Amino acid sequence: MDIRPIEGKDREPLAALIRKIETFSPQEVEVAIELVGVALTPGNTDYAILVADRQGELVGYICYGPTPMTEDTYDLYWIASSPEVRGQGVGAALVSAMEGDLRRRNGRLIRVETSATEAYGPTRGFYASMKYGEEARIRDFYKVGDDLIILTKRL
Repeated sequence: MDIRPIEGKDREPLAALIRKIETFSPQEVEVAIELVGVALTPGNTDYAILVADRQGELVGYICYGPTPMTEDTYDLYWIASSPEVRGQGVGAALVSAMEGDLRRRNGRLIRVETSATEAYGPTRGFYASMKYGEEARIRDFYKVGDDLIILTKRL
C-alpha cells in the first residue's frame, strides 16, 4: 500500500469512496467531497489530503490542515477507509503519515472533532488506539443526544 498526496486523477475515485462511508450523513459527504476539490486547487494551503493507494485502487484518505489563528496546531478533518479494508491498518497508516508530515512542519498539536453517538464508537476506539485523548465534550452539540467530542494529540 502506498500513502501519497492526492492527485487530480483521484478526485472521482475518492468521491466514490466517501459516498460508501456508512457513518457519513449526506451533508457530511457533500462537505468532504467539496474539500477534495479545495485540496486540489493550485495554491491551496488550508487542506492537505493523503490517500491510501493499494495497487491502483484508493482504499482510504485523510484530510487535515492548519487550525486558523493558532501556532503549529492542526485539525484532522476527515479520515475514512473503504469498508472492505477496515481493520487492515489503512487508517493507522494514514494517521502515521499525517503525523510525520506535521512533525516535519513543526506541528505541536492535532485536534479532532467527532460524535458521541454509538455509530461513531469504533471511530473513537480507533483514535484512542492512535493515542488521541478526549480533551473536551459539548453536550447536545450536533443535536439532542449527540455530543461533540474533541480529541487531541501532542506531537
